Amino acid sequence: MISRLIAIIFILMGLCTATLAAQHVSTSEPGIPAQVFKTTPVNKADGSRWRIGYVESGEYSEYPATLAAVIQGLQRLGWLTLDADMPRGLSGHELWIWLSQHTQSKYLELVKDAWWQPGNFDAEQRAPMRQAIAQRIEQKHDIDLIIAMGTWAGQDMRQIGPPVPTIVGSTSDPLAAKIADSAADSGRDNLHTRIEPERYQRQVRLFHEIVPFKELGIVYEDSEAGRTYAAVSAVEQVGRELDFTIRRCHAQSSSISTEAAIDNALKCYQQLADQNVEAVYVTTHRGVTLTSVRSIAHIFEKAKIPSFSMAGSKEVEQGILLSLAQADTTYVGLFHAETIARIFNGAKPRQLSQLWVDPPKIALNLGTARIIGFDPPVDILLAADEVYEIAP
Repeated sequence: MISRLIAIIFILMGLCTATLAAQHVSTSEPGIPAQVFKTTPVNKADGSRWRIGYVESGEYSEYPATLAAVIQGLQRLGWLTLDADMPRGLSGHELWIWLSQHTQSKYLELVKDAWWQPGNFDAEQRAPMRQAIAQRIEQKHDIDLIIAMGTWAGQDMRQIGPPVPTIVGSTSDPLAAKIADSAADSGRDNLHTRIEPERYQRQVRLFHEIVPFKELGIVYEDSEAGRTYAAVSAVEQVGRELDFTIRRCHAQSSSISTEAAIDNALKCYQQLADQNVEAVYVTTHRGVTLTSVRSIAHIFEKAKIPSFSMAGSKEVEQGILLSLAQADTTYVGLFHAETIARIFNGAKPRQLSQLWVDPPKIALNLGTARIIGFDPPVDILLAADEVYEIAP
């Protein structure tokens, strides 16, 4: 039991040595000391406020949740205050409008009309959106920083390029999506994103250690973006390492309604269950929502198939068997907020560390375990940080 527990700990920690403290200094050339940038609120050199814009990839609950966390982080750092409690359940656009009207600050302005989105993940609207943003930057020169939420948004802002500093959040894999050149370097002076190296490889290795399988089912849209969201390359890498096969089902998610994306995802997960796949990795997909994930969990409960969530404990709470528990969005928001603060204090986005490591914690649903007949070994129970007793 001890040796297995040690193996799990090593999988959780991975080989990454980065820590949250890495965000507090800039990167530098060999032999040149790293520079520390403050997070203290400051105005622009002429005394005016910094103007912030926002772009998102489409309608996805993680985007406004992350945006809210960033705003809370800026509030914690003293850059702004809100004159009312932030409402829940708003779309990204609705939240941005609300924030532009209820943010009180002598340092920042969230510009009401500086909001862009290519429809609801509509590929045909991406190019016109990029053009609109580029024209705003070139002609008005009135935006000092842009928050880009999601993989498409990050890719589009990288394509637009300088001069406006851009903070990219809520992406599955910025490296696979080619938003950043590497974990250590975004490749653009004006670009910064949050990168957790090997997160999905560690997830799959952990799942395999706990539930040894020879076949793993995954659902994703068969497109560059879809494969990135689902971390397909990471799954394939670990599949080669641990010698398991991958059972795939393709479910379109972009350029269609959310309802259609959900229907496609449910059909694919049902197909995997009907094929008696040994285990399933529930990945990021527009059709996997906090509502639909309950149905997905029930599909695999009925089929007695172990499931693992890419998204974390919020889906385990809804009935998925296992996951790595993710850090509270408060800490993610503070990470991005500190980055913004340091940029306004003179840092180039590219100078600041992009590395982030979630606390290595296991989330387990014992109710689901009982339903599918999975008896968690004692060492797994000892290693679990979040345990849910009842499946919905």
